[in-house]
Amino acid sequence: MYFPISAAKQLATIPALPNIPPEKVTALVPSPRKSLFCLVTRNGIAVWGVRPTAALAFLSRTPTSILEHGENLDAWWSPDSDRIVIKTSESYLVLVSAEYTADELVCSAPNVSVDAQRNFLAGPGEGMPMQAVKLHFEGVVRVEGELLSISPRKSHLLFSTRNPSTIQRMPWPMDEDLPNTERPVALGYDTWLINEEDFPWLVEPDVSVVEIGHSRPIGSETWITSDGRAYLVQLHEESQKGESNGGEHGEPSTAESNGLVGWFGACIHGFETPKWVQKQRYHDPHDADAQKPKVWDEPRRAVAAAVNYRFSLFAIGSISGQIELTPFPSQENVVPNSHKIPIPNAHNRPLGEVRCLDWSSDGYVLAVAWTHGWGVFSVGGRCLASSFNVEYNVDQSKFQDSFMFGVQDLFWGPGSFDLFLLSHRLVNSDTQVFVVPFAKSATTGQLSPDNTRYAFLQMDDRVLVYRGADQPDMSVISPEADVWQHIQIPQRYLAINWPIKYSSLSSDGRLVAIAGRRGLLHYSSTSGRWKTFGDEGQEQSFTVRGGLLWFHHVLIAATESSKSYQIRLYSRDLELSGQNVLHREVLASPVVILSLVDNSLLVYTYDNTLHHYLIVPTSDSIRLHLCGSITFKGIIASPSAVRMLSWMIPTSQKNLGDPVDDLSVATVLMVVGGQLILLRPCKAADQEVRYDLQVFAERIEFCWIHLRGIGTLENSLWAYDAHGMKIWLNALSMDKNAQDADEMTVKESVNIPLDFYPLSVLMDKGIIIGAEHEIATRMNLPFVMFRHTTSSHLFLQHLLLYHLETKQVKTAVQFATHYRKLVYFSHALEILLHTVVEAEAGVLASQEVTVETVQTVLPTVVTFLDHFDASLDVVVGCARKTEVDRWRRLFDIVGKPKSLFEECLALRKLRTAGSYLLVLHTLEQLNPNSGEVVKLLRCAVEDKEWELCKELLRFLNSIDDSGNALRNAAGQLNLESLGSYYANPIVDEPTVPDDQRNAFPEYYGENIWPSRDEKGVEGFEEAFKDLGRFIFKAGSLAQSDGVLDLSDLISTSQTTKARLLHYFPLSEEEAAEAPKEDDPVDSWCGFHLDHSLLTGLCSAIFLQKTGAGEPVVVPPPSSKAGLYIRTRGGDLTKVSIPEDCLAFQTGEALEIATGRKLLATPHCVRVVPGPNAANVSRETFALFMQPNTDKQLSPTMTFGQFSKKVFDEHYQETEL
Repeated sequence: MYFPISAAKQLATIPALPNIPPEKVTALVPSPRKSLFCLVTRNGIAVWGVRPTAALAFLSRTPTSILEHGENLDAWWSPDSDRIVIKTSESYLVLVSAEYTADELVCSAPNVSVDAQRNFLAGPGEGMPMQAVKLHFEGVVRVEGELLSISPRKSHLLFSTRNPSTIQRMPWPMDEDLPNTERPVALGYDTWLINEEDFPWLVEPDVSVVEIGHSRPIGSETWITSDGRAYLVQLHEESQKGESNGGEHGEPSTAESNGLVGWFGACIHGFETPKWVQKQRYHDPHDADAQKPKVWDEPRRAVAAAVNYRFSLFAIGSISGQIELTPFPSQENVVPNSHKIPIPNAHNRPLGEVRCLDWSSDGYVLAVAWTHGWGVFSVGGRCLASSFNVEYNVDQSKFQDSFMFGVQDLFWGPGSFDLFLLSHRLVNSDTQVFVVPFAKSATTGQLSPDNTRYAFLQMDDRVLVYRGADQPDMSVISPEADVWQHIQIPQRYLAINWPIKYSSLSSDGRLVAIAGRRGLLHYSSTSGRWKTFGDEGQEQSFTVRGGLLWFHHVLIAATESSKSYQIRLYSRDLELSGQNVLHREVLASPVVILSLVDNSLLVYTYDNTLHHYLIVPTSDSIRLHLCGSITFKGIIASPSAVRMLSWMIPTSQKNLGDPVDDLSVATVLMVVGGQLILLRPCKAADQEVRYDLQVFAERIEFCWIHLRGIGTLENSLWAYDAHGMKIWLNALSMDKNAQDADEMTVKESVNIPLDFYPLSVLMDKGIIIGAEHEIATRMNLPFVMFRHTTSSHLFLQHLLLYHLETKQVKTAVQFATHYRKLVYFSHALEILLHTVVEAEAGVLASQEVTVETVQTVLPTVVTFLDHFDASLDVVVGCARKTEVDRWRRLFDIVGKPKSLFEECLALRKLRTAGSYLLVLHTLEQLNPNSGEVVKLLRCAVEDKEWELCKELLRFLNSIDDSGNALRNAAGQLNLESLGSYYANPIVDEPTVPDDQRNAFPEYYGENIWPSRDEKGVEGFEEAFKDLGRFIFKAGSLAQSDGVLDLSDLISTSQTTKARLLHYFPLSEEEAAEAPKEDDPVDSWCGFHLDHSLLTGLCSAIFLQKTGAGEPVVVPPPSSKAGLYIRTRGGDLTKVSIPEDCLAFQTGEALEIATGRKLLATPHCVRVVPGPNAANVSRETFALFMQPNTDKQLSPTMTFGQFSKKVFDEHYQETEL
């Protein structure tokens, strides 16, 4: 939803003025509209603009003022931003007035040429002139008692004190020069003593109010008292507005004389103090006795609070660092149940107390400042960013991002694209104010189905559209795939209309619409062009309020212009202009939200009315036809809390009914605050439509209805609650009495837990797409880097499990059939089976039950899998990822592994059969000399699955160290002429230390020779050694170049290997094919490099075997067949070695040893089809001469290290 990006900006808070020493910033205070903020230091105050982020004014107090009235501690803005009230350490109120001058130039643009101006373009929000601000001292007010908290109002100032514990109200000083008509309402001085009689709703009357917060949208305030409780409070007055009942200046009036009813409140955050603590005598923490050790410090004691009126929530921060979300109270004298937010802290770092809380402007996320860190949480409690899970791999002496170690104050900037943070001051840096940029989901501004069909993110100057839905299947699930399209918003528009309020995406993801402070613009990914208003006056004449939607190529916008509210229709094909508006629909009230269902436009307005329009295309335009409207008064208490709107129409009405009647039969879906509700229509006796309200779920952050789904997903309802995705299948037909008696919600059909934040559901691919944040640090960087990564989760297995648990096998098969062509379909089925196997194993292990007494779903899952060709792969894949003690239960249901192995052979699923061999071996049902391996090996040879053959031979060698199983299989399949044969012709048993032998068994292992009397290979060992030693002797004659003695490396080596190579012949069918010009040259053996120093080669011979007789030597079947090398210049050259000659080619080890003076020789072997090529094989002998493994090839690498690297790259063992 919200993800930090890029890196934090640092603000230089030291005024660029003479004789102003650097001071620590003690408070960061935003103005009510958050277009300005002030920085409070010990002796001064600075006002800054948010965009551009620059200091506008600075006011420094004199040393005399500091001495008499105390140092600055904190500050508050008045609601109109005309005043700033400073709290001092000596309990004084310092009043500062802010004067704004529109015609005064703060700074001028540089005088540059027209061509150079393109390098000085205004950034987002920087196109408007900078506001000139002048700060003036207005006065100082002495407060009796200790000043605790201040809350400026439009006409007065409210503050609290201790000793005595009071709430006081003081009017603003009046300008005597103003005429009476322009003067604000005059109020007197009022004082309320905190006591049990006047404040009976306080849990503990002997307290002070340490924090006052005012929320204008709800018309109430929050108090935090000194005992750590929080209250929702209102002041009720009987006197008429405008009357002045106050006393003379400096003489407080009583509540009775003012005609005040008094303060009314309700506890919203409380706790039960242990009984043994209640028996202790109460001590005020600021009295002298407070120095005594505390008997009990309540960890839930509140220290900060923030109101979220959009979701009807309070956020309460405690002294222990815990955050609790509490709903608005609904019953008198009942403290609402709170929800604790889990705070991820993998490194168990101290949190410290909560210093500040601030909700984003849309109410979707909460920013939290702790003494030792900061974090951002969604409205449901999911952590979106945190400084506590970061590996601080940084240089502490140079690291500058001090906000990662603790924050004193914070606030969200306009549009909530930036988070401003005030950190503790570091010794090596004066920087305390940082700005962290954020990307956020477009659903935070407008929750519509199209904005959830594609993941759609907004940034400060661009939007990001997820294009994985248009990519091949593997691109969707690959985290490395970059499938985000970045669409830059025109700079001219952003400069004067920042921040972006609404973003809308069309149903096909090709059209984008954006609306900022004023006007709108739209983009087509097909043409790659934006369309903006040509007349800036028309653009600035209206603002979008209520949202944007695409209906094919028509943009629907809810607008406000001079207190006139309209729905406008713009065509993508026409230029943006007031004259090109296709249709205007005038409304009596502002729009809260728009929703589009097929060709029905739903409009919900602030007068609590739902309007239904039908979009009617005409021959030359398009218009809206009002079908009906209905009020929700008495059902929806606060229209502004509605976050999402849709409806479901019965199939009969959709197909046969009149659209005018849709409103009377439709089930309306809404998200009100955090509640997901359904309004079901019912007709009374007088035929008037009434609605039954049904609450589906609480703490819902976003949701949508899938009206046209795949199989059972039609009319399914999807919602996210910060923990997982909840799905109600066919919500339209769900029983209206299905509410849980305890929870007062409707139990979902499926709940999918997620470890990332979901942004989109790709229905046709069975995947949930989302994102999660990453915070990276580097030792060589003085700052942290923020980024978001794309994550995905398959939802197929969850929905299939629901159907199978309810014994709906047919429905599950029909649903799965829609996805069977996906490349990861088998993987989803494997996850399904694995989930069931593990779940049932846990049940059987944790309870005293047996298989006979437990209703298991595993047999149903196996029955379901049998409908798909991939079932055999799914079963064995699941088995290999499951503990062996689960196998017996699994194969009792699926069938015996040996039977499944035979079935794989019959279906020629050879690799799957190889996996079942491992199962048989693990279950001790496989004899090394049994026929299963031979059967599979024979099939692999027949199908020319050479990689599988290699793996099977390795498998035989691993299960029988004696080699008998391997020889037995080779004998049964007549493999004596298959492949190649390796041996060391120089020494049978190398004499090297055991550590070398164990580290490099491939070099120092003993030779394995056939028996001397074995038929067909008599004298083989002697001939092999004679030829190998002959080539070795010739190679040892190599000369030294003065740096590298090649002969020394070779002659003393015990790693020399010889290889007798057999190149398989072409079959008669393959030989009959005509050669093609584009046939690869490496058709008999691919291009490769030898990793030896030198490779000695003798002349190749060609053998042809006909019938059952012995093979005979024949000429090469083609002049083009044989060995090819590529020269240093890249030319391809055929090499023909005469019968009485030897050839030596250079390898990779020699290339390293000579510092690339001699390069390794790329080579390959070619076979050419032709009439003489049938059944003709190629035989040759190669001797690989290389040094011992401990010999240095280069200053940093031995031959052994080099070999390991090569083996890992090319010869890494592959599991069956």
